[in-house]
Amino acid sequence: MLLAMGNREALLAGAKRCLIEKGYARTTARDIAAASGVSLAAIGYHFGSKDALMNEAIYEFVGDWSQEVERALGAEGALDAEPLQRFESIMERTIESFRGPARGLWAAQLELLSPMEGNEELRTFLARIQREAAGGLAEFFLGIDPAQDPEAARTAGSVLHALFIGVIVKWFMDPEQALSAGELTEGLRIIAEHMTGTARQDA
Repeated sequence: MLLAMGNREALLAGAKRCLIEKGYARTTARDIAAASGVSLAAIGYHFGSKDALMNEAIYEFVGDWSQEVERALGAEGALDAEPLQRFESIMERTIESFRGPARGLWAAQLELLSPMEGNEELRTFLARIQREAAGGLAEFFLGIDPAQDPEAARTAGSVLHALFIGVIVKWFMDPEQALSAGELTEGLRIIAEHMTGTARQDA
């Protein structure tokens, strides 16, 4: 039992490594087996298929990132900050990860948009991640508890998720012109002021 559990974890770690180094589409089952030190047969035994393993690796990565952000915010007391300050703190950590070892995993998520067409299993998987991400983002950025106010969490969280995806795309397409966390925060403030009719007038 312990050996089986170790093999499963090793396969997930190997899949994450392959996502970073090779991307989703270019990773083969043999690549994962080599990176994890586990046999090819173990992939089918634990996950059913290579694609299912890759999907689980991406799902775990998103969860790991969420937990890391939550720990960092709690340690810094940022969860008690105003929403815009909280937004800036989270975006700073997110943008830092675009430049670090996790860059390949962010790129892999964008890469999934192409093979998703015609792949119902992958589409369903990504849709599940998006639904869960919406609730998590609403709680992280706005302090909305999905359990207490699920509709507000779904609506506001979906808007934040769309913004989040746009930030990722911009950073990977044109990083030199991408906005910093501070600029994104200021942009949100300006939009909110204009939408609510509270925009400051020049003297």
